[in-house]
Amino acid sequence: MKTIDDYNFKNKRALIRVDFNVPLNEDLQVTDTERIEAAKPTIIKILEDGGSVVLMSHLGRPKGKESKYSLQHIVKKLSEIIGVKVQFVEDCIGPEVEEAANELKPGHILLLENLRFYDEETAGDEEFAKKLSKLGNIYVNDAFGTAHRAHASTTVVAKFFEEKCFGYLMTKEIESLDKVLHSEEKPVTAILGGAKVSSKITVIENILDKIDHLIIGGGMTYTFIKAQGGHIGNSLVEDDKQKLALEILKKAKEKGVEVHLPVDSVIADSFSEQASTQTESVDNIPDGWMGLDIGPQTVENFSRIIKDSKMILWNGPLGVFEMDTFAKGTIEIGKAIAQATKNGSFSLVGGGDSVAAVKKFGLKEKVSYVSTGGGAMLEMLEGKSLPGIEAINN
Repeated sequence: MKTIDDYNFKNKRALIRVDFNVPLNEDLQVTDTERIEAAKPTIIKILEDGGSVVLMSHLGRPKGKESKYSLQHIVKKLSEIIGVKVQFVEDCIGPEVEEAANELKPGHILLLENLRFYDEETAGDEEFAKKLSKLGNIYVNDAFGTAHRAHASTTVVAKFFEEKCFGYLMTKEIESLDKVLHSEEKPVTAILGGAKVSSKITVIENILDKIDHLIIGGGMTYTFIKAQGGHIGNSLVEDDKQKLALEILKKAKEKGVEVHLPVDSVIADSFSEQASTQTESVDNIPDGWMGLDIGPQTVENFSRIIKDSKMILWNGPLGVFEMDTFAKGTIEIGKAIAQATKNGSFSLVGGGDSVAAVKKFGLKEKVSYVSTGGGAMLEMLEGKSLPGIEAINN
């Protein structure tokens, strides 16, 4: 795996694909700088080597050239975070852009306009990619969040470079996932939450050979419980996936993987913060009630398994954590992972909702690694090869 540590960038101009798809408020100011900060180590390494940097990214899903999606809005914040005044050019291809890139001196940074102002970007257009390639003499991909997309700037552009490598963020993402899925240290525990079994089938099937414990929580719990004859009231269920749930349990048993399902639930008489709530056995939920969080006995059971694990992968919340009433299960499991990490285990958290949960409950700094790419991480967990990674490795 070629990383930027394999190169000295002195007098080189690096064309870096970053993921600066950051949230902006009504005044078009950046409200969350995490993705910019994640790219900083890569940018700094190149500048300190004596190189210059051309940054390219998308922002939102513009239809043509829409000023509200201009990357110009992030220039001020980007300059503050990197500590270098960032130059901006109002396009991403063409003679004017090439001239701006050619004039860069060592230590300088140029940010291109939104790649998705051109449909050719998402279409993976080769001619568009070729025009982008003229802007640097070494290509660096540091945008894990878009690595599962075969776009012009994430994949196709790499074929025009002799020298190409991963930035620090991409390297860390790949290594962290690899560490969990190909660990010599046992036991390995995967915690899968979220609403539906259907969205996690391929993940479960792919990781069964690599884990010792599978903890299941969230809404998909109730498909497994109903499939085994339990009464789940009005809880979320995928009736057409019950047979599949039983097959997953059978397959796990054959592979020696212990599957842990909730034994109790915090149930409510409506999907609301103000609902009446009580704790009930997970397979004995009355009609008119629904399970919205794991109960105290389940928290205890799951925490014990997590505490004894050497490798922990967490993807998806254990309940409707967005409502405080049903957040306790997710918080407690997060705390158990944090404690295991403190005691020497390696923990990887990924997937939009679980990432949101660790941030919301102040646990982000207490786990080993939080993935920046929900979709890309899921596809890696499913065993798929990501075009953005293949383009560098081939």
